Amino acid sequence: MYKEYFGLREKPFGKTPDPRFLFLSKGHEEALARLEYAVEEREIALLTGDVGCGKTTLSRALMDRCGTGYRFVLIFNPRMGALEFLRTMAHGLEIEQPARSKDDLLRQITGRLYDLYRDNLCPVLVIDEAQTITELEVFDEIRLLTNYQMDDHNLISVLIMGQPELRSLLRYQPMEPLRQRISLHFHLQPLSLEETMEYLDFRIVASGGVPGLFTPDAVQAIYELSAGVPRRINAVATNALLVAYGSDAAVIDASIIQEVRDEVTL
Repeated sequence: MYKEYFGLREKPFGKTPDPRFLFLSKGHEEALARLEYAVEEREIALLTGDVGCGKTTLSRALMDRCGTGYRFVLIFNPRMGALEFLRTMAHGLEIEQPARSKDDLLRQITGRLYDLYRDNLCPVLVIDEAQTITELEVFDEIRLLTNYQMDDHNLISVLIMGQPELRSLLRYQPMEPLRQRISLHFHLQPLSLEETMEYLDFRIVASGGVPGLFTPDAVQAIYELSAGVPRRINAVATNALLVAYGSDAAVIDASIIQEVRDEVTL
């Protein structure tokens, strides 16, 4: 459909967190640098941002950058009890038969972490959507992961990612022990108007097209509709490409954005 019409190899505004399409705004670049540092130093880091700002895509880009010396364990839905959380982590660490009792499970995890250390591999636990955690005991288990350490460094790095309400959750007094162990904090902001234009061009070029497909007045309209949130930008831009294709338009201007306004603001 519109891919051939606009000379694109693939869809430029897909919904999957493909690191090839990660636009490094100033904020995203700083966030990625901090996450890299946290992984290298085997620390606990906190990354927050509104829905659709690119947190998950950043974690995928981080995995690509870190290379073979790291073993990533991803937990996408941490809304679970403490034992289930530890068992999920154990599966990610390739423990074939995680124990049913907590004591035995912790011994398995301890042994696996030391095995990875001897193999010169650093495990990295990435907890996405951490604002959905409902049990305090799960946060306590995350904190206790820092007890796995050698004399000079931890045996595991932990990246906690979530929406802004996660910061409010961590301000509660029972969270103080975990909060003190988080060494790096970063909040990912939406894109600015200028970054929105750069983002649109970047995505088009990454898909095989040429920059300038979206006119400045279209960019302004997209920015106003999306508030600079990448996932919202993607939704508006995709609908605009479809409308432009259907009307044989060579470029996308503000009038096309107005046509899709009602659909993308439902």
